[in-house]
Amino acid sequence: MLDVELAWLHVLAEAGLVAPEVPAAAAPACQAARYDLGGLAARAAGGGNPVIPLLADLRALVRETSPEAAAVVHKAATSQDILDSALMLMASRALQVILADARSTVDALAALADEHRHTPAVARTLTQHSLPTTFGLRAAQWLHGIGAATAALDSAAARLPLQWGGASGTLAALSTAAARGGPGTAGALELSDMLAARLGLAAAPAPWQANRLPVTGLGAALADLLAAAGKMANDVLLMSRPEIAEVSEPRAAGRGGSSAMPQKQNPVLSVLIRSAALAAPGHGVQLQTAAATADDDRPAGSWHVEWQALRSLLRLAGGAAAKLAELSAGLTVHTDSLHRNLEAAGPLVLSEKLMSTVAPLLDDDGGPGSGKARLQELVSKSLATGEDFAGLLRDALPVTVLSDEALAAELDPANYLGESSALIDRIIAAYPGRN
Repeated sequence: MLDVELAWLHVLAEAGLVAPEVPAAAAPACQAARYDLGGLAARAAGGGNPVIPLLADLRALVRETSPEAAAVVHKAATSQDILDSALMLMASRALQVILADARSTVDALAALADEHRHTPAVARTLTQHSLPTTFGLRAAQWLHGIGAATAALDSAAARLPLQWGGASGTLAALSTAAARGGPGTAGALELSDMLAARLGLAAAPAPWQANRLPVTGLGAALADLLAAAGKMANDVLLMSRPEIAEVSEPRAAGRGGSSAMPQKQNPVLSVLIRSAALAAPGHGVQLQTAAATADDDRPAGSWHVEWQALRSLLRLAGGAAAKLAELSAGLTVHTDSLHRNLEAAGPLVLSEKLMSTVAPLLDDDGGPGSGKARLQELVSKSLATGEDFAGLLRDALPVTVLSDEALAAELDPANYLGESSALIDRIIAAYPGRN
């Protein structure tokens, strides 16, 4: 808020609407360390926002050395201009950190996907073994979600707008002040654009006091990043279970232990990322609800409820992004466990393929297509009795119809990976990260 107030004085001075020495006179008072934050919070209840008591203290501090500068602090502005712009400025600064970690994650996942593009694994759908896949494609799909969310958040960061509308969104006070500046003085809209440029925010087409889509758009982008991070964390939690043991988190001194069980190595990075992902939707709903219930030309109550929700989303995304970057860079992939679990799934994971390649060889007097029913019978029998599906299939098909070598090729998971490698290439190309 102090940064916005000081930047506005610089703009007014550049436009000749206040004395050129005003910004320098006010600058020493625009240091947050000089203010009693607890006191400001308590006094904020008196006017419904913290700008009002902050402005009183700011003017008092500036008045100690320059009564003239104190008189023009906050000139032609209103509290919502300062607070909304401060929220956008705060978000912009936080997003620099969040996006840096997110891009590190994109780079790490791209490397992981490329390294394991040919590492076979069993895919799971609705908790059950389904088809062969590769660990590389799984990592690429994490990249697909996190990369898309990072790109959207990057776009949202570039669009964070200045809010500058005056008391009721008409810029009336600023327009009057600019008119008094005489010919050649920048107009009200130009002055607000100058402030946006100085703060590094986007120049909005118009004030948005009651149009809260800049806030909901940012909230949605943060929630999407957390959702994509949560998906990866969920998978890591599953795959790091000892009975699956396909991956393990990077170790660090003092992390992952238990207060009662010394043998445990808990996947706490994923636990904390998941907790952030689970907390995010409630804050996003709060922002959407506030936007939908905004009233009149400056909202009552619905504006105020945004502050905590937006800050919470920024905090959650910041913490999760940092942990996600560490998790992605240090994830250990246990290829022996991936192989073991794929082997345990058995040849039944090729049944989809066999319906198109082997079932026609089982057609009997029932006519074309009857082989699919016969193959389903073999699958069901294997599931019900535990008999080896490959053996059942071998007994059902004469060697003259399908040789042992050909049958082995049909049951090799490596021969049914579809476009896995090409998909990895496309995903990596779509999200280049920092490199």
